[in-house]
Amino acid sequence: MNTKDRFALAKNAFANVARGGAAALVSVLLPPFLARLMTADAYGAWSLVLQLSAFVGYLDFGIQTAIGRFVAHAGESGDTEHRDRIVSTSMAALTVAGVAGVLGYMGLAVLMPHVFHEVSGLLLVDARKAFLLVGVSLALGLPFSVFNGIFVGLQRYEVPAAIIGGSRIISAFFLVLIVRQGGNLTQMAAAVASVNLASYGLQYMLYRAIAPRVQFSSSFVSRSAGHELFDYCLSLSVWSFATLLVSGLDVPLVGYFEFGKVASYSVAATLTVFLAGLQNALFNVMIPSTAVLQARGNSIQLGQVMIAATRYGSFVLLLMGLPLILAARSILTVWVGPTYAAQGTRILQVLVVANIIRLSAVPYVMTLIGTGQQRLVTITPLLEGVSNLLVSLIAGYLLGAIGVAIGTLVGGIVAVLGNFVYNMKRTVEIEFRIGDYLRDGLLRPLACALPLTMAIVTLSLWESPVVIRGYLLIGIAVVGTALLLWRWGLVGSEREKLRSWCMLLTQS
Repeated sequence: MNTKDRFALAKNAFANVARGGAAALVSVLLPPFLARLMTADAYGAWSLVLQLSAFVGYLDFGIQTAIGRFVAHAGESGDTEHRDRIVSTSMAALTVAGVAGVLGYMGLAVLMPHVFHEVSGLLLVDARKAFLLVGVSLALGLPFSVFNGIFVGLQRYEVPAAIIGGSRIISAFFLVLIVRQGGNLTQMAAAVASVNLASYGLQYMLYRAIAPRVQFSSSFVSRSAGHELFDYCLSLSVWSFATLLVSGLDVPLVGYFEFGKVASYSVAATLTVFLAGLQNALFNVMIPSTAVLQARGNSIQLGQVMIAATRYGSFVLLLMGLPLILAARSILTVWVGPTYAAQGTRILQVLVVANIIRLSAVPYVMTLIGTGQQRLVTITPLLEGVSNLLVSLIAGYLLGAIGVAIGTLVGGIVAVLGNFVYNMKRTVEIEFRIGDYLRDGLLRPLACALPLTMAIVTLSLWESPVVIRGYLLIGIAVVGTALLLWRWGLVGSEREKLRSWCMLLTQS
């Protein structure tokens, strides 16, 4: 890799981090304002509006990702005609998807009173207007996502990062301003929709300035390009559908079964997004490195890298997740207030456990993608999604919001078991033993976390815990976890490497 490629890689990575940082900043700072300035029902209705409006994103079917790949490939091969056929066909497909999204939102708006029957009359009218404004604006944005795909293919990640990150920050600013002035959901939605439409216009103008040679024409739309897009996007579409079943329907289900807890469920689910974001950000880098190992034919090292990454990922998940479980009520109280903490503590704890389980498989999935075996992971996401939905429906009917969270937990367990029973036995280019993966990748971190887990369970059973006794128990658990981590969590030469790093730090 030459200096120019390294610079491009670093620039693009920084752009992705900045884009994710903007989204994280908004998701952390916005809920406290809205939760304290809006009634619980109004905030719950707004959460429903955003969740339902986001459905149109699933109609992308991974086409934007495909555009980035094909544009980049054409840049190397010089086949501009093929590039223009792909982008023109993509534009046509996403335009149809956008129209379908608008029609679908109109139909869903008609059905809202029958689905969310606990929403009061005036609030329901306001929510329907808000839903149409935000949803239609997002549907109209589907064709414009082609431009973002072009920017990615041209290695100009900073352009979509600036547009998307900036629009989220601006929208958040207007939302806080409107709510502080006593505005309603329709006014909030109008602000969001206006920012969305302005961002589409900016995308088009930047496309004209940066990539005018990429041509769009109805004459370039072809069946062969459509087949290429279909083949490339099939697996991505399956993943997208499974994601819809796992995380796209949870808030609407809570709205159907127990609308009064939609707001509490939404703020709890927001915190679990950080677990997924961190895990994916850390292990996305495995894709190119595992591709190199595959090209070298080093299947044994691929297995070793995958197991080691799973162990590190499990440590990260437990390090981030256990404090959320232990201090769930305190975190929610400080963040959004005691009312939401009282309703959302158990929900947050269940969702964190569910995501620790399901995200433990991320390094394995990234290794499959890096070695070109991503089609192996189409069955398991579907199993997770279907089981999640079925349990959420049954448990949600019986238990309300906490039942929907239990559905996520059951779906995560099904996904991990599916990897063991089905996927791993079919993985041929990654040489490893399932027993080694289970022992070294999952059980070692779990054993190290056992003292903290026992402390959490003990504290939850105390009816009126003494503060000093609680702190003492946590301190003992932390020391026990550290000792187990040193003795059993680290393997091979890792202890010596850690000693060397510590010595370098003390000397500096």
